[in-house]
Amino acid sequence: MSAGHARRIAAPAYTHAITTLASLGCEAAAWDDLSARSGDGHPFFGRHAMQAHLASGLSAPDLRVVVVHGPDRLEAVLPFRRSYDICGVGRPVALPFVSPFITATAPLVAAGPDRPAILAALVEGLAAASGGRAWRWPLLSVAAPLGRDLVSAMKAAGWDLGEVARFERPVLERRADHGAFLAGHPHPSRLKDLRRRQRRLAESGAVRLETATRGPALARAVEDFLGVEAAGWKGAAGSAMACRPAHAAFARALFRAEGGPVGIRTDTLMRDGTALAVSLALVANGTAYLLKTAYDETARAFAPGLVLEAEIVRALHAEGFADRLDSATLAGSALESLYRERDTVAEIIAVPEGARGLIGLERRLRLARFEETARDEVRRLLRR
Repeated sequence: MSAGHARRIAAPAYTHAITTLASLGCEAAAWDDLSARSGDGHPFFGRHAMQAHLASGLSAPDLRVVVVHGPDRLEAVLPFRRSYDICGVGRPVALPFVSPFITATAPLVAAGPDRPAILAALVEGLAAASGGRAWRWPLLSVAAPLGRDLVSAMKAAGWDLGEVARFERPVLERRADHGAFLAGHPHPSRLKDLRRRQRRLAESGAVRLETATRGPALARAVEDFLGVEAAGWKGAAGSAMACRPAHAAFARALFRAEGGPVGIRTDTLMRDGTALAVSLALVANGTAYLLKTAYDETARAFAPGLVLEAEIVRALHAEGFADRLDSATLAGSALESLYRERDTVAEIIAVPEGARGLIGLERRLRLARFEETARDEVRRLLRR
C-alpha cells in the first residue's frame, strides 16, 4: 500500500449535504453534541434556539441547512436562505438565516485540529447551497478565531471576499474579581455615575438583583420582560415583543429550561418587588450573550437598564457563570462605556470562483454600501 493511499484512509472523510430544519431536528443528540464540541460557537444556530424559531413560526420546517458530517458525527451546521438582493443585481444570493433575535451568524463548527478540513467541506457546501452564486453575510465576528478561519477557508477555495461595513461590539472578559475589573477602568466617571444612580434608586425602595435559570422564577422573569418592554416606547411603536404574537411565543419558547449545552439566564433589577429592568441571556461555551434588555422608562432618570448591566458584571465576577459577556448589540451601544473589550463584527460579501464573471466584487460592494447608507438615513429620519 502506498503512503499516499494510507494517508487517504487515515484522514477523516468530511462530506457536506443540504437538509432541512425539520430533518436536522431528528438528530437532536448529534446537534447538541456538536454545540458542546464547538468551542467558540455561539448559541443561535444550536438546536435550542433554532427549535424556538420553529415553534414560534419565525422559521419554517423546510428552512434549508448546510451540514457537514464526519465518519460518525455531525461536524458543522449553517441554516440559510436565498433571497433577491441588490448586490445580486437581479439574481438571488444566499444568506445565513437571521431573525431579530440572532446577533451572530458564524456557522456552528466543531473545534479541534480537524476544523480546517471541516471548514473546507463546509465551503464546498456553501457553494452548492447558493448555486454557485454570492453570499451576503451579516454579523460575522471577523476577529474571532472561527470567523478568521471561515474567511481563510473561503479564500483557500478561490472565493473573492470584501467587507460592506464593520463595527466594534462591546464585550467583557472576566477578571480575577470585580476589583480587578474596576482597576484602571477607562471610564471611571461612568462607573461613579452608575453608583450614584443606584443609590438614588435605593432611596425609594429596596433594590436587589434576582437571577433565574429555571422554574417559575424563570417564567415570571420572561413575563416581566415582556410587560416592561411593552410599557415603553417599543410598545407604543408596536415593536415590543409582546406586540407580536410570534415574537412573544419565541421568547417563551427560548427561555424555557430543558437542559442541553446552551444555558439560559434572566437577571432582574427589582425595587420593592417590582421589576425595573430585565435582561435575557443565553450562555454557550463560556460566553453569556445578553440577548435582550428592557427597563421601566418611568425610572429613566435613574438609568435602571445600565444599573442592571453593572450588576450583571458584578455577578459575573462573584459567581463565574461565564468567562465572557457579549453585549449582542449593534454600533453605538450604551455598553461601550461599561465593557472594556471589543469584538469586530462585519458584513461581508463572498463570491465563489465560478461566479466572478457575472458581476465584479467591487460593484457588489458598492451596491450593498449604497443600500446600507440609505437604510441609515431612513432610520435617522424616523428617530427625528
